This record gives sequence, C-alpha cells and structure tokens, in this order.
Amino acid sequence: MQDAGGTAGRMPAGSGFLRREVGLWGLTFVSLGSIIGSGWLLGALTAAQAAGPASLISWLLAGGMLALLALVHAELGTSYPVAGGTARFPGFAFGALAGLTAGWAAWLQAVTIAPIEVEASLQYLNNIAWVRSHLGLLHADGTLSPAGLGFATLLMLLFTVINVLGVRRLTRSNAAVVLWKLAVPVLTVIVVAALTFHPSNFTAGGGFSPYGAHGIFAALPAGVVFSLQGFEQAIQLGGEARDPQRDLSRAVILAMLIGTVLYILLQIVFIGGLDPRYLADGWTHPVGAGDFGPYATIAAAAGAGWLAALLYADAFVSPAGTGLVYLGASARLSYALARQGTLPPALSYVSRRGVPVYSIVLAFVAGELAFLPYPSWQSLVGLVTSATAIMYAFAPVSLTALRRRDPQHHRPYRVPAAGVAAPAAFVSANLVIYWGGFEATWKLLLAIGAGLALFAITVAHTPDRARPAIDWRASSWIWPWLIGLTVIGFLGRYGRGARLWLPGWIDLLVVIAFSLVIFAYAVSVAVDSERVRAAVDRERPELAAPLERDRP
Repeated sequence: MQDAGGTAGRMPAGSGFLRREVGLWGLTFVSLGSIIGSGWLLGALTAAQAAGPASLISWLLAGGMLALLALVHAELGTSYPVAGGTARFPGFAFGALAGLTAGWAAWLQAVTIAPIEVEASLQYLNNIAWVRSHLGLLHADGTLSPAGLGFATLLMLLFTVINVLGVRRLTRSNAAVVLWKLAVPVLTVIVVAALTFHPSNFTAGGGFSPYGAHGIFAALPAGVVFSLQGFEQAIQLGGEARDPQRDLSRAVILAMLIGTVLYILLQIVFIGGLDPRYLADGWTHPVGAGDFGPYATIAAAAGAGWLAALLYADAFVSPAGTGLVYLGASARLSYALARQGTLPPALSYVSRRGVPVYSIVLAFVAGELAFLPYPSWQSLVGLVTSATAIMYAFAPVSLTALRRRDPQHHRPYRVPAAGVAAPAAFVSANLVIYWGGFEATWKLLLAIGAGLALFAITVAHTPDRARPAIDWRASSWIWPWLIGLTVIGFLGRYGRGARLWLPGWIDLLVVIAFSLVIFAYAVSVAVDSERVRAAVDRERPELAAPLERDRP
C-alpha cells in the first residue's frame, strides 16, 4: 500500500470512502486504548466498595461475558469490514430501523465517553494543590467551574483537531499514548505487590464476599464492565483497516485478553495493598472518602512517592487518550448512520484527508453539551454501561441472522460453537443491562425514543427514491425487547426505583428466559436472503474499492 502522499492513497473530497491505512497494531491499540482509560484508576475502588474481595469474581465474570461479545464482533467485523460496524450489522439483518436503533445507542455511548474522560482528567488534575488553588477547575460539589469548562473545551478541541487530521495521525498519536497507559498500570502492579501486600485483606471487612452474590453482580455496572468495554473500537474502524479480514479478529481478541488480565491483577494488588485499618468497619471507604487517586494513596503510604507522582500524571493521560479515541469512534458511527440514510447525508461527507469531518464536528458539539448536565465520572458510569450493553446486544442476533440469511458470505473468522455462543452473548448483554438498574434503563429508553424521532424527521425530508427501506416486521422485536427489560428492571432488584418484587436468582432466570425468547423471535423475523445480499452489495464500493485503490 502506498502512503497517504502517493497517488494510490488519494481520493476526492466527498467521495464517501474512508482510507484503509490502519494495520494490526493500530487496530489493537485503538481497542486497548479504549479499554485502559479512567476505569483502571477508579474501577478497582468502585468494584471493591460494591463487592469487597469478591470483586475479583466480578472481573472474571465480566471478562467471560464480554469475551463472548468480543468474539461475535470479531466475526462480524472480519466478514463485513465497514466503518461504524456496530450500527450497520443490524441494518444488514433487520433493516434501517434496527440499524438506526443500534447505531443511536452506540452513538449515545461513544459521544458521552469523551467528555466523561475529560472530566475525569480534570478531576485528577484538580487534586494537585497548585492546580486547585490557582486554577480551580472544579466547584466544591465536583462540577466543572468556568475555568474547568474552558480547559475541558480545549481538550475536546485538541481531540477534534487530531481526528480531523486523519486516521493515520489518530492511530499514531494513540499508539504512543497506549504504550504509556499500558506501562503505568503494569508498573503499579509490580511495585505495589512488592512493597505492600496484606493477604488478610481478602477476608477482612465481613469476609471474602461481604455483600453476597448481589454485590458481585452490582459491581459490574459500577465500573467493571465500563472499564473493560471498548474492544469494539477496532470494529468501528473496519472501513479503514488495511487488511480487515486478517487483522480485525486478532486485534479485538488481543486487546480484550490484555485488558482483562491487567484489570484482574490491578484488583488483586489494590485489595492486598490497602491499609487493613480502613477495612475494620467494611468496604464503604477503603481508602478514605473523596479520594480521587486510590493507587496513588497506596503508593504514597508504602513510601513510593515517585510512583504516586507518576500515577497522578497518568490520571490525566489515560482518560485523555480514551477520550481522543471515542471522539473519533462516535464520528464513525454518525457517518455510518448517514450512509444508511437514517441521519442527514451531510454527516457522511469525507474530506480529502479521508475523514468524516462533519461527523467529527458533531461529536465535538455533542460532547460540549454533555458537560452541562453530568457532574462527575461516577454519575454516568451506570448509564454508559447500559447503553454499551444495548449496543453489544444487537451483534449476536445479527450474527445468527446473517449466518442463516447470507450463508455463502466469506467469513475469515468464525465464532466457535456459534449456536451456543451467540445466544449466550445476547443473554450476557441483557444481564448487564438489568444489573445496571431500572433508572438507567428507563432513561435510555427515552433517549432511544428521541433518536427514533430524529430518524422520522430525516426520513420525512428525504426524497421517496432515496428513503431507506423500513421492514417493520424485521424490527418488530426491538421495542418489546427494550420495554420488557425496563419492566423486568422495575420489578427487579437493582437501581433506584426497582420494586424488589422478583426474588434473588429468580430475577436472573426471568432475564435469561426473556432474552432467549426475544433472541429466537428476532432471528426468525430477519429480512430474507435477497434483502441481506442487496444491503451488503450496496456497500461493495466501501468494502472493495479502497482496497483496489491501495494496491501498488
């Protein structure tokens, strides 16, 4: 492949094609950079507060559940390597309305994470005495001050400029950040384990599992799933992968494996590194109330002040790096929705640098608006986790439907035992939504309804011949599914507003049974083989033309 300056790499502005410039390590670092963000600094603390030492089980459970979803995404991404794949796979199988719903959930999640990570960066910076006294980035209640909003805007502008300059600069700048983000937590594991480790902590404060199974499950949306999500970012760049059939599955699986192992090790050294005195009364405040740097506190208490300083620096770099990736990811999603005809067509415009520039600008504007109602990292974690799970849930039903309706399609990677793995992945996503709590689910239901209203407006202003075909039967499972999960959440045991009418464990059986019924119905009503092939054929220019153009 020629470089961006060569003739092979050029394409006219507005051509509609993205450039295939991202290799295996660029894709891996995009996913890994999304996984290692502010979650590694706060995830272990929030998980321990919810489940105590049994939070280790939470990480193992989340790792297994998300691994199933990652394998499903790997097959879809290598088979249909298009930009914004999480929005477009459901569109192939269930029509435009399903693609819009999946894509809107994905966009809500992605566009909100960039400002969340920026807020996390500024919260940590404000913990430094000089910054707090001279800049005052936060109000006393933790919300952004005018100065904080100004610095947050500067960071968002920086992310926007890097994305507008092109995907090659995005992946190169991200690679350097990811190497730093990976090195610091690994160093933390080694140093904390060597300097201060108390095995007795694993049975302190009420035993290994002080809050029982409820605590283990409650820890998942409290930061565990949020920390591990992000593997799909390589899939979102599928339309820009140099060799997607070979590299996408490897990148997703490798990033997921590294991230899961690292987070489990971090949880182990966090629990073992705590001062046992703080655990005498339980796990409510294992490092002291209001502490924004739990690992730094442990390092300083162990006499490793240099590591504490490094951790405060990383507390800025890690969230900022993740915000950079997610601003680009949200732009690819709105680009994908515009190509499907479900959002205004201007969002699919591609500049001479091969980037969806208007979609990037939209992500910046939406990120700026998100600063206003959301005051802190903790306040949005549950909501973003549930939005992510809704996005993930579309993949296993799409995989099964596409295998049945498009069986001859070339699949460079195939999920082992997909007949079991795909339904299990769908159940996993629905359990995460349920554990996220009733309050998060009903709010997302309203937000998705707003997206459908925007879709209706877009379609109403689209000429008849260009309107996307809506197969109402193929998408008839979506609202019963989302409303059903909301009702189960209302009757269940998690989140504000839940009525606790479903007994423990019975609630999980209800979610599992409901999920399997919806899965079977959804697969049965997918569009027919001819419609699937027609939808895929419409993407042939994106799937094939850039590759032809890039040949030497």
